[in-house]
This record gives sequence, C-alpha cells and structure tokens, in this order.
Amino acid sequence: MDESFNGLLLAGSALLLVAVVSVRLADRTGLPSLLIYLGVGLAVGEAGLGIRFSDYEITAELGLLALALILAEGGLTTRWSVMRPVLPFAIVLATVGVAVSVAVVAGLSHLVLGVDTRNAVILGSIVASTDAAAVFSVLRKLPLRARLRSALEAESGLNDAPVVVLVVLASSDAWGSTSVLEGMGTVGYELLGGAVLGLLLGRLGRELLARVALPAAGLYPLATVALCLLTFAAGQQLHVSGFLGVYLAALVLGNATLPHRRAVLGFAGSTALLAEAGLFVLLGLLASPVRLLPALPEALLIGAAATFVARPLAVVVSALPFGLPWREQAFLSWAGLRGAVPIVIATIPVNEGLPGATGVVDVVFVLVVVYTLVQAPTLPWVGRRLGVVEAGHAVDVEVEIAPLEQLRADLLQVRVTPGSRLHGVYVEELRLPPGAHVTLVVREGQGLVPGPYTQLVHGDQVLVVASSTVRDEAEARLRAVARGGKLARWNGEVGS
Repeated sequence: MDESFNGLLLAGSALLLVAVVSVRLADRTGLPSLLIYLGVGLAVGEAGLGIRFSDYEITAELGLLALALILAEGGLTTRWSVMRPVLPFAIVLATVGVAVSVAVVAGLSHLVLGVDTRNAVILGSIVASTDAAAVFSVLRKLPLRARLRSALEAESGLNDAPVVVLVVLASSDAWGSTSVLEGMGTVGYELLGGAVLGLLLGRLGRELLARVALPAAGLYPLATVALCLLTFAAGQQLHVSGFLGVYLAALVLGNATLPHRRAVLGFAGSTALLAEAGLFVLLGLLASPVRLLPALPEALLIGAAATFVARPLAVVVSALPFGLPWREQAFLSWAGLRGAVPIVIATIPVNEGLPGATGVVDVVFVLVVVYTLVQAPTLPWVGRRLGVVEAGHAVDVEVEIAPLEQLRADLLQVRVTPGSRLHGVYVEELRLPPGAHVTLVVREGQGLVPGPYTQLVHGDQVLVVASSTVRDEAEARLRAVARGGKLARWNGEVGS
C-alpha cells in the first residue's frame, strides 16, 4: 500500500474516532461538537503540527456538499405534523427576518466600522444565517415546546438558501449593475425554483422507494441519501437553490412510509456526522491563528450587533403577524446559533477574488467560535428561565418497516420506548385492523409468541406483520395507542 495513501487512511480513521468521542463530550458539556472539530483542525494546522492548507476553492466545494448532507439529515428527521403549524412563521423568519438582519448588520458595519458597502452587505448576509448542524445538535437535547423547536429547526433549514443567493450576487460582477428590484427577483426565482424541484423530486423518490423492493436492506439508506444529493446537484445545475431543494426533498422523504426507516435515519445521521466533522476540521486547517487575533475586536462588535440587535429585531418583525408570546420570541432571539454555514459561505467572495475577502473569513471564524461558546451552553438555562422547556413530553413509538415482497406484506418492528403508553396494554387492546397481527414479542432477550392477553411492557420489541393494504392503518393505530393509551380513539388520538 502506498505510504501517502496509508497516511491519509490513518488520519481519516483517527478523525472518525475523534468525531465519535466528540459527540459524547458535546453531550456532557452542552457545547456543539463543531467547536471540538474546529479545535482539532487548528491543532494540526500551521500553528500546531505545521500542516499548511489555504485552498479556499476546495473548502467551498466540499463545504457546500457537507452542508447539503447536514440539511438532508435535518429534513429526514423533521416531523411534518409538528412542523406544519409553524411553517408560515419559519418562512417569514427565513426571508423577511434575514432581510432585517442583513440591513442592521450591514448598516452598523458600514457606519461604525467603516466597512465598504459591498463587504458590509456580504458580512451582514453571512452572519444572518443560523446553522442547521449547530441548531439540530443542541436543540434536540432540550425538551422544548414542540412548536418552538420546530420553528428553529425549520428556519435553520430554510434560511441558508436566501443567504447563499445574496452572497453570490454581492460577490459577482453583477453587483454594480443589478438594481435592488432585480436582486429581489433573482432571489425569489432561485428560492421558488429550489422549492419546486425539492418537492417534485421528493415525491418521485417517495413513490420509487415505496414501489421498488430492493434486494438488500442496506440499499434503502443509500438510495434515500442519493436522492437528496441528486436534488442538490440538480438545483446547482439549474441555477436554483439546491439547499432549499435538498431540505424539502428530505422532508418529503422523511415523512413518507420509508422501508427500514430507522436504518435510513441512522445512516443519514452518521453521514451528516462525518460531513460535519470533516468540514469543521477543514475549516480549522484553513484558519490562521496569526490572522485571527487582529480580527477579534471587529468580530466582537459585529457579533454583538448580530446577536443583540439584528436577531431580536428580525424575530420581533417576523412574529408580528403570528402573535407569538414574548417569552418564545426572546428564546428564538437567543437561539440563533451560527456554525459552519457562515464560515463556508464566507469563502465564496474569496474565490471570486474580492478585495478584503480573506479578512471577512477571519472575522466570521472568530465570531462563530466566540458567540457559540457564549450562546450554546446557556440555552438550557435561558429556556428554563423563560418557561419554554417542558418538564415532560409525549414519547412517540419507534416503528421500523421491512417489506416482504413475495407475501405482499410488511413487517413492522415496534419498540415500546420509556414513556410510551403501550406499556400495560394487552395485545387484544391494540385493536389492529384485520390483516395485521402481532407475531412475536422479544422481552429481555427472550422471544415469546403472544396471545390476546399478553401484556406489553417498556423495553419490549414487538413484531407486527401487516398486509400492504392495511400497513398504514396498522402503523397509525400503534402510534395512537403509544400516545393515547388503550382509549386512544376516545381521547381523540388517531396516530397521524
């Protein structure tokens, strides 16, 4: 084996192990794992082990691909039933809110710090975007109100698209010849095109995965992630928003009845983790500690303007039509976490050869590190003080579906999770539709063939075989009982 290849393999394996350990460390400290990855990149960079890396073009290309994978995982794991009520607000916050934030930060940068108008607009656009990886990794550990958590996740998945369009436009030669109206039209076209593309390919992918029985279970996760990346690449090729497209396509796929759903979500999560780790190590390598210290004062001022002025104002303006309580608005203002997205987007003007663009990257890098250290660990405390953290929340049932093509049936694997109201329910009381039967219960490693009066308990693994025609109805009934107990219908729970 070639020594250089062996060295790359060794470094990659070590990076994977660091990524896994970092997740555990992040859980203990409350910090996003991105900071640990950035630290690894800095440690092996020019100020540490002496590895020099300054290729902004490769960083931008790999960074955009990594962000697409992170957004795909976010869309696949987002529940449409919870997201739907907050989607209008999230769209307004990701568009109107972004415009407000860009105007405030750009204006203050230009008037107070003397940044030229073009770089001020680029800087304002970059810091207006919240980071999907940071938001997903931190907020999913908090038992927030479902509406609030979904609003933040949806915003972080949607606001990358308009920001990327703005930065690309401001960094291009068209900056001097494009009017405000033309710029708004370009942004609108790319967002609308990306949305249509994502929804279309998401629906086509959903039908494809539902109808084609693949010969191996491991092919379903690969096919799902490939469909998401296909949407992203098609969007880039058609000059519409690939970021919006990949998020919406993943959202459609994630809310479909996916075969081997848990395997798909597990693979998507692992892929996103690898993309996140590789991306942040790369960004850490790209940063030069010699340049970071002089950028600190400007980063602190711009970060303060973005965190304490622009973000709260954007939330207040966006929330006006929706009547959100002030406590939720306050938490939304503080939870605007930034991470890889701003740093990756900051490399775009560097690749366009814009004067002073390298300084923008340094400012954004320092800003992200400092304000993530301030915001992320304090989110649980802020949530409790504002009363937006729930003491307990409903636990849904985990259902894994495997197609049995020759029998025209599906095998549903159900886990009775802690907090599930399936605990204590007799098999007979599940009242599954005709054509669906509980065939096996695995309890503490021992299998038993259940009868009508077998009682389910926490930790049980339950296998249900359902004909294809009643599969959806059986899954809905299992979810209903898991949330509403044996009197689910009486309590108005239908398992949607």
